[in-house]
Amino acid sequence: MSDISAPSAIPLPRLRPWLLLAVPVLLLVAYLVLMDNGAVSQTGTFLHELMHDGRHLLGVPCH
Repeated sequence: MSDISAPSAIPLPRLRPWLLLAVPVLLLVAYLVLMDNGAVSQTGTFLHELMHDGRHLLGVPCH
């Protein structure tokens, strides 16, 4: 038998800063993939094609 105990829950005050950072970043990524259609990704074809393929992968119409 091992003495490994179950992990304890992370208290909300320690988790809150990570959530406050992660939520805006995830919303920005979702915007870029789902709604951009070239508005931000005009700087190069690689970024535009990456976002375009992401839309197709998620089943979002883009044509």
